[in-house]
Amino acid sequence: MKTFKIVLVAMTLFIGAFALSSCGGNHDHDGDHQGKEYTSAYICPMHCEGSGSDEAGTCPVCGMDYKKNDMDMDDHSGHDH
Repeated sequence: MKTFKIVLVAMTLFIGAFALSSCGGNHDHDGDHQGKEYTSAYICPMHCEGSGSDEAGTCPVCGMDYKKNDMDMDDHSGHDH
């Protein structure tokens, strides 16, 4: 029974460490939103790589409907920095 508890605690710690390390993922934390998935008139809500269009439609990567891009990439009035 003692061995079972040790194995259970070790597995829990391993899974927890793995989950925390995987949270890093491929998130773009540096704010470099220059691709067409950010700058097009219509963009995918998930900002899938290679998505974005000048016309309404659906994302070729995930299939979600494009949304009108309300963000002017040169207008920083909506936030501080």
